[in-house]
Amino acid sequence: VYLMPDKKKKFETKVHRKTLNPVFNESFTFKNVPYADITGKTLVFAIYDFDRFSKHDQIGQVQVAMNSIDLGSVMEEWRDLTSPDNDAEKENKLGDICFSLRYVPTAGKLTVVILEAKNLKKMDVGGLSDPYVKISLMLNGKRIKKKKTTVKKCTLNPYYNESFTFEVPFEQIQKVSLYITVVDYDRIGTSEPIGRTFLGCNSTGTEL
Repeated sequence: VYLMPDKKKKFETKVHRKTLNPVFNESFTFKNVPYADITGKTLVFAIYDFDRFSKHDQIGQVQVAMNSIDLGSVMEEWRDLTSPDNDAEKENKLGDICFSLRYVPTAGKLTVVILEAKNLKKMDVGGLSDPYVKISLMLNGKRIKKKKTTVKKCTLNPYYNESFTFEVPFEQIQKVSLYITVVDYDRIGTSEPIGRTFLGCNSTGTEL
């Protein structure tokens, strides 16, 4: 809980574990806020999912403009959460990539189709990127094959629809992994990776 635009003082509730319907019943007081200034401020309630080992994920928020409410009476109401309006969150967002996989055991062929990417992070001075996708086939931590798409100039939403085939014997399919990396091409300097995703038996995340 904090007041915008200064964000000088922030309050936090206790963490309620394993629930989608927490009851907090906690009070917080902002002291030394002149009445003349209060109408120009916005009260923000930001809801987070607590994570002990990494950064907390923001679920949503509610913003209450102080000039829109009657400060002379007690206010108690429900409001819908909105998406986080957080510049840092937006800055950390790298984008999304759409691809498909197909494996034919009898032929020992793994086909990867890179379809498109969306909302990629801006890497160039002009606010765009020149993205291409690099695919690395890994076995026991070593890269055994690599392929890459064409470069799409000046776009954050490239469309590829390019297909690549790797020969992977059936007895190895459970041992290999794929690194799919989106890279910003630079003709003069070093091409910079925008982000990547990892697929294989040792990958983590939500199961399909």
